[in-house]
Amino acid sequence: MKNDLLKRITIDPNMCHGKPVIRGMRYPVVNLLELMSSGMTNAEILADYEDLEEADLQACLLFAAKLADVKTVSRLVI
Repeated sequence: MKNDLLKRITIDPNMCHGKPVIRGMRYPVVNLLELMSSGMTNAEILADYEDLEEADLQACLLFAAKLADVKTVSRLVI
């Protein structure tokens, strides 16, 4: 099931400057993660972006978890 979720994340160098997006649409994963981290609920996000699905948001979280799974972390530059 995790692989099915990750298939929702696509990367195309000609779309959104090559940033990971949801299902080839112009919804960058980072933007959706920022909405979630701002406190918006999944229901609120889905109401604002009607072509997204619950599984798209789960895919964003799984993608972020995979990126965070590193052996060492240096300093985070914000």
